[in-house]
Parts: sequence; structure tokens; C-alpha cells
Amino acid sequence: MSVVPAFPFVAVVGQPALKTALLLNVIEPRIGGVLISGPKGSAKSTLARALAAILPDDAEGRRPPLVTLPLGASEERLTGSLDLQRVLAEREASFQEGLLARAHGGVLYVDEVNLLPDSLVDLLLDVAASGVNIVERDGISHSHPARFGLIGTMNPDEGELRPQLLDRFGLCVEQAATPGVAERVAIMRQREAFDRDPQAFLDHHAAEQAELTRRLAEARERLGGITAEPWVYEHIAIRSQAAGAEGLRADVTWHRAARAHAAWRGVPTVSRADLDAVEPWVLAHRRTAEPETPPERGDPPPGNGPSGNAPGGDGTRGADAGSASRGQETGPAPQGQWGAMPPVAQPSVGASMPALPEVAARPPAAGSSSTAASRRRPGHQPGRRRTRHDRRDARDEARPDWFATLVENRGQWPWRRLRYRRARTGQPMLHLILLDTSASTLGRRLLGRAKGLVDRLARRAYAAREQIAVLGFGNDGIATIQPRRRAPRDLLERLDAAPGGGGTPIREAVQRAARLIRQWRRQDAGLQVRTYLITDGRTRQPLSGLPSLGDCVVVDTETAAVKRGRGRDLARQLGAAYRPLAGLEAP
Repeated sequence: MSVVPAFPFVAVVGQPALKTALLLNVIEPRIGGVLISGPKGSAKSTLARALAAILPDDAEGRRPPLVTLPLGASEERLTGSLDLQRVLAEREASFQEGLLARAHGGVLYVDEVNLLPDSLVDLLLDVAASGVNIVERDGISHSHPARFGLIGTMNPDEGELRPQLLDRFGLCVEQAATPGVAERVAIMRQREAFDRDPQAFLDHHAAEQAELTRRLAEARERLGGITAEPWVYEHIAIRSQAAGAEGLRADVTWHRAARAHAAWRGVPTVSRADLDAVEPWVLAHRRTAEPETPPERGDPPPGNGPSGNAPGGDGTRGADAGSASRGQETGPAPQGQWGAMPPVAQPSVGASMPALPEVAARPPAAGSSSTAASRRRPGHQPGRRRTRHDRRDARDEARPDWFATLVENRGQWPWRRLRYRRARTGQPMLHLILLDTSASTLGRRLLGRAKGLVDRLARRAYAAREQIAVLGFGNDGIATIQPRRRAPRDLLERLDAAPGGGGTPIREAVQRAARLIRQWRRQDAGLQVRTYLITDGRTRQPLSGLPSLGDCVVVDTETAAVKRGRGRDLARQLGAAYRPLAGLEAP
């Protein structure tokens, strides 16, 4: 069966912004890679994989590798492990390199990077920070350099990317959702020609591919001589600070990308056009504040500057703003007197540490267990001795420890005994909070009291090193107040900035939460999720047919003697625990 070659880079129709961002990373690998965000079928993977054919040779005359990290890869496949074949053949323990070693000096490509399991994300973060992969397992202690550019693709509709990994991408390009009719026709014609005769299609574009490789090599040679005047550094610092970019990675990346853009254009000095061309890609995933006025734009070089499909082409769309806008959903029309008030800022009110139910155990079929059960040995049940059948089931859930097996059997074949790795104890915990920010929560400072409760939940999660995500639903939409991440020490600033007003799209909030929970559990099968739905229940939307949220607590913020809301009904529909807010605010 013959392998179909990759579609040529130069034959991809449109996408000038993405093409330029990828080429800049080839010229200056220290930019840190590209995150490509866009809908399905928008040539994200096609362009990323096509990059391999145009990479110029390095100083030693070798073409840098482009290595693909599959979503289903194991930790050993990524970092490397024991070379079993050599152990069996030569009875010598040796290291077998993984994908990180193969990607050294080249590019590591991850398709659907937002679906990557947390265990692999943790490994990538460690190596990306140090540039060295250290492996301590299977009786082997080994380290090797692992410096590579990182290219990731993702569909934002399928979930956000962990902030720690998001910041590791030097540039972020968001693609247009729908191309025009003329572009669609051109894409279909190109694809038809490629499918009919791939080799002839490649030969037809071979000269253009070679010319692009030559231009990249020349730009690399020019890069060392590119200079920047003092105003360039000041401009970058001012704009990064105005965007609310945390740390200095945005500043350094911006400077490197602008120099690479100047080298690509063939000019000796960084100009305003170079700065403006790369600004949207540098700040797209790092911006936390909207600029007061749009920046003045220079004219980017033809074919090399940002286009309408670049993220935040006006320089105003950022990471938090982008996630919030993607989180907006069209809700129902304003709900009479409850939705008539405009958005109002209401600060949080301090609350005591809440006494909520313990995390409920999910059925074993769902692939998880309670906190207490997670500490037990596999297959063990309290009150009875473990049988051989239990021990066999426990072994089935574990992974073989090949090195220990070889030592145990001392070269005998067939093996008399198979050793297994010790199962990891504990499971990651995520608290998903749905906060009602509609107009009906503004009376009696109910929204402020609810924010105080959320802050205390976040502090408790921070102390336990657990994760948290907060969505606000009100103003007839849903907004991300805190994306999923390890619980921060202080959440008050974000909570106080969330305004209240408008209607109560409670159905949309529950549906969004159900989608997120499914998404997160696909990433991490052992993840425990507890959902807190904090609302006064005042909605005119029907409550029937709501999807299950699993382990859930409904906190009813309505404090009137005669309740007009439907907090208890909502809890019954979701099969959730019910707690009134007043009962959680003990003096």
C-alpha cells in the first residue's frame, strides 16, 4: 500500500497569515512555534504537515525533522523507554529514544492539541521549559537535549487549551470560519488535481517549493544582521503592557518575530510594518486588556502581512477576550423585569468556608470512584479478603513493568512471572462553577455574596492543588470568568469584574457544562468533576430535558421567605444535591 505524499505548501489556497506565521518560525525557531485555531476543514493540519517539505537544511546539511505526536501516544512513546528488543536479543538494558529525541532541532506537531491528555501536557511543559528531556524509569537514567518548535492545531469549539501550554506557543493564528465562493472553488480544483495524480501535482509545484526553501535559507542567513532601533523596544514594551500581557514572553517573542519578518522581507532593520504584521499573532493568546484606541497600522508587505483571517486583525482580540467571545451564546430574549436592567458591577462579599457534601462516587462503569475509593488497592472492597480473582482483575488494570519482569525471570524463557507497575493513586479533581450573573441576582447583594462563595471554593481548591473553571451566565449569554486551570491563589479580581444583568440562560449554561465535562473526560479518563450551579432559579426557561452533570450541587441564592425561583426543581432535574446560600454562610 503506497503512502500518499503530503499536499505541497505552496499549493494551499489562501491562508496568507498562517503561512507567514509558519515561515517566520522556520526562519527564527526561538519564536516558539504556532498555535493554529480554527474550525474543522480549514487546512490547519494540511499546512502544518506540508511545512516538512520546505524546511531548509541545517548547518550540517541535514533537513530538520517534523515529528507528529498522536493523541493516543503513551508517556513512554513521547519521552523514551527501555529498548525491549535489545534486551531480549543482547540481554543489555538500553534506552530507546522517544518522539522528543526525534524532534530535537526540528518541529513537533500536535493535531488537536487541546485534546492532549494532561499527563502528556505536563511532560511537554517540562521539556519546553528546560530544553532537556530527563527519563528516570525502567531502571534507566537518561537525559538528552530536546529543543524543537511546537506547532499545534485545535478547534476552539471542542474546548480550550491549558493556559500553561497556551503561553508556550510563540504565535497564535485564528483562521476565518468560512472562505468566499471563489476561494472554495479554487480549493476544490487544487484538491481534485492532487487526488487524480499526486506525483504529477508535486512535480508541477516542485520548482516553486524549491524556491520557497531557498528564500527561507537566505532569510535565516540575514537574520543575524537584522538590527532594531531603540524606539522598537519601547514600542513593544508599551503595547505589551497596554495589552495586559503577563510576564515578558510576549515582549521577547514579538521582538524575535519582527526581526524574522524583516529578514523575510529582505530589509536590514525592523520597521513599523514588521511590528504591526506580527502583533496580532503575538498578543492573540496573551491579551488580558482591551486597548483604549486601535493601534495605527503600517502597510505590511504584499503577501507577507496579516490578513482578514488572522486573529484580532485590528490588534484588539486577545486570549481572555477571545475565550469570552467564543463563550458567548445567543440566549433567549430579555425576560421581562428580570432582564430589564443593564449590566451592573457588584463586588464580592466575604463568606465563610462552605461546608458542602463530599465528592460523590461515580459508578465504576463510568471509570471513576470516590476520593476514599481512589486510595484503596485495585479490586479491594472493605470488609472482605481479596481473592485470586480480585488480584487478577487488579493486574488487568495495571501496565506490565517489563524491566522488573526481565529481572524477575533472570533470562528464562518463557517467563514464569509477569511484573506490573504500581497503579497511580489519587485522581485529578476539577471544580466547575456555573455562576448566575443575571439581573435577578443583584437585589440584596445576592450576586456579591455568590461571588464570595466562589472565592472561598477557589481558595479551598488552591490549598488542595485542585483545578477550577468558572462560567458566568447572565446578560443573555455565557462568559468564561476563569478558564480551566490549577486554582489560583486569588480569584477576586476576575469575579468582581464580572457584571450582572440581563436574562438567565440557564439551559444554555447547563448544556455548555455538559459538553465541557465530556470534553475534559475524553482528555483525562480519571478526572473527577464536581459542578456547582449557583443560581436563584429565576428563569422562564423550561427545566425538563436538561443533560446530567454527574456530581453536582445546586446552591440556591434566593433568600426570600416565599421563593419565586425553582432551585429545588432544578436540583431534582439534575439529580444534584441542594443547598441554600444562607445555610453556607454560617457566622
